[in-house]
Amino acid sequence: MARSVRSGSSESARDSDSKKDCKETPLPWDKLLVLLSVRLSEPINATLILPFVYQMVEDFNVAKSPKDISFYASLLFASFSVCQTMTIMYWSRLSDRIGRRPVMLIGLVGYLLSFLMFGVARSFAWALAARCLNGLLAGNVAVIKSALAEISDDTNRARMMALLPLMWNIGTVGGSAIGGIFADPVHQYPGVFGDMEIFRVFPYLLPCLIGCSITLFGLVLGVFKLQETLVREPSGKKPFEQRATPPRATPSSSSSSLATETTQLLADGDAPKQLTVRELLTPTVVRVMATNVVVCLAVAMCDQAYPIFAASDPSDGGLGFASREIGFSLAISGVAVLYLQLIAYPKLERKYGALRCYQIGQKITIPFYLAIPFLSLLATRLEESVDGPIPDVPPSMWASLLSKECLMWLLLVVLLLARTTGMVLAFTSINLLTANLAPSRAELGFMNGAQQLAMSATRIVGPILAGVVWAWSIKHSLLYPFNSHMVWVLCAVLTMISLHISNKIPESVNIFAAGANNKSDDTDTEDA
Repeated sequence: MARSVRSGSSESARDSDSKKDCKETPLPWDKLLVLLSVRLSEPINATLILPFVYQMVEDFNVAKSPKDISFYASLLFASFSVCQTMTIMYWSRLSDRIGRRPVMLIGLVGYLLSFLMFGVARSFAWALAARCLNGLLAGNVAVIKSALAEISDDTNRARMMALLPLMWNIGTVGGSAIGGIFADPVHQYPGVFGDMEIFRVFPYLLPCLIGCSITLFGLVLGVFKLQETLVREPSGKKPFEQRATPPRATPSSSSSSLATETTQLLADGDAPKQLTVRELLTPTVVRVMATNVVVCLAVAMCDQAYPIFAASDPSDGGLGFASREIGFSLAISGVAVLYLQLIAYPKLERKYGALRCYQIGQKITIPFYLAIPFLSLLATRLEESVDGPIPDVPPSMWASLLSKECLMWLLLVVLLLARTTGMVLAFTSINLLTANLAPSRAELGFMNGAQQLAMSATRIVGPILAGVVWAWSIKHSLLYPFNSHMVWVLCAVLTMISLHISNKIPESVNIFAAGANNKSDDTDTEDA
């Protein structure tokens, strides 16, 4: 037993040193670009509604008062996650049996049809049904994580996993911009769309059509270019035994690693033996999942609260933005994503490990949550300064108004960039940690599905909780923190709790368990 412990410790140390010293295996861009194109459709379709969901719900006339709009908007936003939670484990486990490719293609077809339905919604019930259908068929994110883990090795896994939140951030930037710029085009651009009756009847169809075109591109690419990544192992192997991977990556061995893998494709062999859920839920796995749930709840609340906060009147603690300004503010914060994901994060992960990066990301987001509601004070000052049409404002006040407006936007952009940085560090790291926890490649689908299930559950509770808390706080004139700051303070507190839980996670989660187990098996074989 002592020999086994010492051997495990030395292997972990050698793995860590090897990860820092070995040259990174070149990324398989032919497979990677197809997977990333498939991934792009979800964030675009998910965030495209954010700039106009408040106005859309108001047009449906389901809210009794303007202060109740946030509640119905949160229901519409959360319905996707409610239904995704019901089916995400099914799609993940199904991909472990029949393969990643067919499940991803089904998901793309689901995105396409459900978002077309959402674009032609003329009632709250129809929009809600479209969002529910979208969620029921949305299993791609967990499946793509498994596929990326299967085509990577220890030297390039961090960079590959960093591409997932990169695509999410690109999608959220693009989706927010599309939603803000193209919603209600008849009124935003009467000279171009004023005579198009279809966009007068369906004012939110145009941004949905643009989102569907991106999904259609991913679907066509998937049909013709997407390759299966799931592998089958000989039925006699132990659960922890994996396809052979070189213990250390070298330029010569990395280039031929795929050729030397002792595995069979889906068409061959029997299904890999899978562990039970009880066997997989070790104390470390539970802690990682717990911190993931708590931080995702804070993020889900923030994602729902920000567009409502931005659209609400300054007198209610908001910024008073129109749909275009909301879309612009959401899009501009993504300018740093490319640098953070492709350059900064892989270097930070190699130096500090995924766990430490995860903790740093949470520490960055806490000040954002506490600071952003104070921007409403500047918005209130601007509203008080302009109590009539802009042309009626004396020229002597223009400079003062411009300086206040610039200051508010400058502070907003800085805060949103800080949040983007924190999210990149936190979510890229949690993707890595989740993949590292899988004891074998046969369990990657389960681990990523469980993570996505937890995230989907928080996206049910988070938006509804944010909407209820926001509506309650602006209806009651209470002191800080029970005023309009309350939802943001709750986000900060949840992130602090998540950070506390993450401090109890061992550093061993920085090692890819499936690869480590395989190397351990190889060592035991050599000793025998």
